[in-house]
Amino acid sequence: MKHEDLEVLSTKLSGDFRSIEPHLRDLDKHLTLRSYLEGYSLGDLDRKIWQTLRANKVAIGFIRRNGLPNVTRWFTFIEQSHPDVQEEAKAGDASSKKVGAANYNLALQDTEKGVVTRFLPEPSGYLHIGHAKAALLSDYFGHVAHKGQMRLRLDDTNPAKESEEFQDAIVEDLALMGIKADILTYTSDYFDYLYDMCKKLISMGKAYADDTDQETMRAQRMDGIPSKHRERPVEENLRIFEEMKKGSDEGRAHCIRAKISADDLNKAMRDPVIYRCNVTDAHHRTGRKWNMYPMYDFACPVVDSHEGVTHALRSTEYTDRNPQYQWFLDTLGLRQVHMWDFARMNFIRTFLSKRKLAKLVESGKVWGWDDPRMPTIRGVRRRGMTVAALRDFIIRQGPSRNVVVMDWTSFWNANKKEIDPVVPRHTALLQRYTVKAKLTGSEAPTGVVVEQRQKHPKNPSVGMKDVVFSPEIYLDQEDAKSFKANEEVTLMGWGNAFVREVPAEDPITNMTLELNLKGDFKATDKKITWLSALGPELVPAELWDFDYLITKDKLEEDDNVEDFLNPNTSSAEDAWCDGGVGQLRADDIIQLERRGFYRVDKGLDDWKQGEAGPKGPRVVLFNIPTGKAMK
Repeated sequence: MKHEDLEVLSTKLSGDFRSIEPHLRDLDKHLTLRSYLEGYSLGDLDRKIWQTLRANKVAIGFIRRNGLPNVTRWFTFIEQSHPDVQEEAKAGDASSKKVGAANYNLALQDTEKGVVTRFLPEPSGYLHIGHAKAALLSDYFGHVAHKGQMRLRLDDTNPAKESEEFQDAIVEDLALMGIKADILTYTSDYFDYLYDMCKKLISMGKAYADDTDQETMRAQRMDGIPSKHRERPVEENLRIFEEMKKGSDEGRAHCIRAKISADDLNKAMRDPVIYRCNVTDAHHRTGRKWNMYPMYDFACPVVDSHEGVTHALRSTEYTDRNPQYQWFLDTLGLRQVHMWDFARMNFIRTFLSKRKLAKLVESGKVWGWDDPRMPTIRGVRRRGMTVAALRDFIIRQGPSRNVVVMDWTSFWNANKKEIDPVVPRHTALLQRYTVKAKLTGSEAPTGVVVEQRQKHPKNPSVGMKDVVFSPEIYLDQEDAKSFKANEEVTLMGWGNAFVREVPAEDPITNMTLELNLKGDFKATDKKITWLSALGPELVPAELWDFDYLITKDKLEEDDNVEDFLNPNTSSAEDAWCDGGVGQLRADDIIQLERRGFYRVDKGLDDWKQGEAGPKGPRVVLFNIPTGKAMK
C-alpha cells in the first residue's frame, strides 16, 4: 500500500469487527515480510495505527488470538521494541519504561535539560553484535526515551588499523538496523582541538613526554613505579611534543602520558598514554598531515564534551576507566558528561574482539567479515537473522550492568518467531542416492499434473506455488531405508501410501508405493518429503550448515585463539529442490520441509558468467538455527 492508502486505513480501524475486518486483512497482507509499515524504522503511521488498534477491544481480541499472523507479529514487535508508543497510549503514565523483561528506568541525570547520546565505534572492522547493543541503547535513550539526539562519531585515531571500507560499512549496518544518527562526525575532525588540549595539559604540568620502552613501561605501571621522566620540566615536554608533531627521530621515540598517578589502586589511572607517533601509515581522511595521534582514553572525554554529548553509554569493560574520563574533564575544565555503563553481550564459543576477528579474516579461516560464522552484523544477517528479530533481541537485554554469557539458542529462537509465520515452505531431497518410487493403485495419476498450493499452510497471504504430481516420485535414501513392508506412510502435501516392497539392495534405487489418499495421516508415524520424478526439471541446490568457530565456551584474556579454533566449521550437501526454489533471490528466507529454515545466499540468476564452476548455477542455501541447537 502507498502512504496515502495507509493514512486512509488508519482512520478505519476503530469500529466493530464487521466494519474493520477487511481493513485488518489489508493491513495483514501489507505487513507480509515487513517489520514496519514504511521503511526500516518506526514511523508516525506505525504509532497511529498501533494506538488505534490498542484502543479497540474487538481488534485487540482478534490480534491476541493470532487471527492475522502478520498484524499480530507487527503489533507485538512494536509493543516490545518501542515502549514509548505504549507509554504514549497510557495518557502520559511514564513511571515504568520496560521492554520485555528489561528495565529501562535508569533515572538518567539532568534529562530535563536535554539528552544527546553518541555511538563511538572505531572504523577498524565491521560492526559485531556487541556494537549493535551499544548503538541500539544509545539510539533508544537519545531518540526514543527522551526525544533528544544521537550522534555517530567514528573514532578514527589509529591509521594503522582503519579504512574507508570499515567506515562505510559501519554507516550501512546502522542504517540496516533502522538507526539514523542526527549527525555523523569523526574524531579526526578534532585533531587540531585535541592537539591544543594536550598542549594545555602539558603546560599545566599534567602531562609529560616519555621514551621508556613499551615493555618496561607496562611493567612499571603494573608495579606502580613512576617513570624516570615524570618530573621533566614543562618546557622540555612541550619541545618534545613539537618533535612528535614533526615526526623527527627524537619525537618518534616518545609518547605523551597524562600525569595522574603512578601507583593508584585503579591501574587505569596510572599515567595512561594519551598521544603516540605513527609516521608509517597515512590516515584515510587526513593523509600525512599528522605524525602523531591521540589515544581513545584522551580523545573520548574531550570530544564528547566539545560536541555537546550529555550522556555517554559505555559497556562495563570501561568501568575502571570512568575515573580517568572524569579526570580529563575536571583537569581541563570541560563541560561535564554523564556516564552509564551497561553489560556487553557475551555468547558461548564466541569472541567479539575486532583484532581477533580481523586475524580470522586475514588468515583465510573465514570467507570475510560477512561470513555466516562470524558474530558481525553482516555475518548473522547472512546466516539468516532478520533485522526485526535482531533489534528485538538486543533491546530485550536492556541496559543492565549484570554480565552474563548467553547461549546462542535464545538469539536464534527470537528469529524463528519472526520468520516462522511468514516464510514460504519448499521441498528438498539430497542428491546422494535418491530413490525413485513408482506409484500404483487406482488413485495414482496417469501423467503429470500441476496444482496450485499455498506456500505457507497457515498464511495464505504468502502466496501460491506449483506442486507437481506424477506416477513416479523421488524419495530420500534414508527415508526409504526406514520403511517396512506394508507400512503406511504419509507423502506430505499429497496423502498416504502403502510400502508394498522394501528392496534388499543398498543403496536402494527403486521401489513401489501404493497410494491410499483416503488414509488418515494422523495414524502414520512417518511424514515423507518427495518430489515428482516427471515434469519440470528439479532445481539444483547446495544446503550449507555451520558450526561454532571455536571449541571453548569462554576464551580467557591470555588464551591463544589458534589453540581453540574448530577445524570443521562448515559442510554442504547437494540437493534437488522443487521448481519454486529456482525463482528465489539472494536474501530470501524459506523453510525446507523437515529440514529447517534457510536463507538464500545465491539464486540461480545471481551467478556471474564463469563463476559457477563445473556444477553450474545452483541455489546456495544457508541453514538458519532455530534455537533448538546452535550449529
